Amino acid sequence: METFLGLLIIAIGAFCQSSCYVPINKIKDWSWESYWLVQGVFAWVVLPLLGAQLAIPAGQSLVQLFASAPTFNLCATLLFGVLWGIGGLTFGLSMRYLGVALGQSVALGTCAALGTIMGPVLLNVFFPELNALESLTFSVIIGVVATLIGIAIIGIAGGMKAASLSDEEKRAAVRDFNFPKGMAIALLAGFMSGCFNVGLTFGRDINFGELSDPMFRSLPATLLVTLGGFLTNAVYCLWQNHRNHSWGDYAKTHVWGNNLLFCLLAGALWYSQFFGLSLGRSFFPVGGTMDTLAFCILMALNVVFSNLWGIILKEWRGCSRKTIAVLIAGILILIVSSFLPQLL
Repeated sequence: METFLGLLIIAIGAFCQSSCYVPINKIKDWSWESYWLVQGVFAWVVLPLLGAQLAIPAGQSLVQLFASAPTFNLCATLLFGVLWGIGGLTFGLSMRYLGVALGQSVALGTCAALGTIMGPVLLNVFFPELNALESLTFSVIIGVVATLIGIAIIGIAGGMKAASLSDEEKRAAVRDFNFPKGMAIALLAGFMSGCFNVGLTFGRDINFGELSDPMFRSLPATLLVTLGGFLTNAVYCLWQNHRNHSWGDYAKTHVWGNNLLFCLLAGALWYSQFFGLSLGRSFFPVGGTMDTLAFCILMALNVVFSNLWGIILKEWRGCSRKTIAVLIAGILILIVSSFLPQLL
């Protein structure tokens, strides 16, 4: 029952994340770099900061926690956050060229597999005495493989879509559709985005131990990772403001109320995935199969819900029944992959 509750909470977070791009469509008269930066303030700074406070016991503070944490772990967590930030930037481009459904599928699939495996591998390199590789059990590997199979099938559906539609139909579904370019960017985005879980792995002990509520124990590390990602995105967005002469966006006072509201909503939906991940993992045995696979499961469910949004937004319109059948098969495999480790 506890495992089911943990999965349910993670699924709710995944649904929220997959919905975070919907409010962005309501933002008015701002260029991409302007609204991306403002929603990032909420998604990667304000809300993670508030979430991290939940892991701080009475009489303590975040400053005390970070001051007492091992410097290497602190810096590694922040560094992998910076690398994840690069993945976040290219992640947006993957959806520009492939659409919400296919773009998120390829990027998140790569992120799920590499993020799950890279964490224990790199931790073992720096701290071999922790025997981190022991967490990569047969069940974990099977779960990752099942996720990749589901992603591959969805990728096949995307290829079938690209081959069957005319240029006009492709543009009608996704304005800048470019399958080869989009796939390359999505794979890069997935690789770099996997650094998020690596950062969480290196920062897993950055908390007050038994004094921190198990449901919120990983949120200080989440804050460090998102801060690193915010630095990357902020530098890029401010550079784009300068390059595109879009500083004037911030002076459009007549849209600030509307845009701030939808940036906050988008940021809250995005952050919900990692808030839910922290809560959901607390229902799994520490270091067990489900705990190790939790990030992979989150990404797999993100793909499921993003494709459902893709269907709702008619990104798959004009495709044959065979293509839709392949897409649905991939989605079903991803759903099964979330429960598969428990069946082995």
